[in-house]
Amino acid sequence: MKKRVGVWLARGLLGLACVAFAQSGLAQGIYTCVDAQGRKLTSDRPIPECIDREQRLLNPSGTVKQKIGPTLTAAERAALDAKEKQDLEERNRLAEEHRRDKALLARYPTRAAHDKERNEALAQVTAVSKAASTRLNELVTQRKKLDDEMEFYKKDPNKAPEYLRRQVEENNQSAAVQKRFMVEQEEELRRVNGRFDDELVRLRQLWPTIAK
Repeated sequence: MKKRVGVWLARGLLGLACVAFAQSGLAQGIYTCVDAQGRKLTSDRPIPECIDREQRLLNPSGTVKQKIGPTLTAAERAALDAKEKQDLEERNRLAEEHRRDKALLARYPTRAAHDKERNEALAQVTAVSKAASTRLNELVTQRKKLDDEMEFYKKDPNKAPEYLRRQVEENNQSAAVQKRFMVEQEEELRRVNGRFDDELVRLRQLWPTIAK
């Protein structure tokens, strides 16, 4: 009798284990796909025959719970990651371009506003360059006076007083600085004009969109 009860108990426990396993499989869902031969396959786990294609994970009701893409090789995964990174960078670039365009339009809503700021920027550079030119002319006038004094020592400039030689040297250095500064201001004028020219090209494309 005890032996028979033990058999019944073992069968009962085995039945419960099967039910639990079945319920676990249903909770996870059913995988389904169409393989390379066109066969529709189903399983309670990912299907090896469809590793290179999409699989669908179904709910117990038969509705799609999740779509699972093909399993990729390391090279394919790297290529996909690179493509996603490139797409992200492009989206960020477009977003930054849109931000710059918006700021450009806010600053220069009309051609007149853009021309006004260009003229003001050029006027500032021109004023600085003019000041340098004025200073250079002063140095030229000073140098003429120094040369007149040095004329007495033209046979042997080393005999000129130290203060006179020092003034000549300082004049030379100051004149070189002013000349270099004037060249830099010419470069700055080209840079400013180039910047406004580039902005104008873009603004001509953006201004018509304001009314839209």
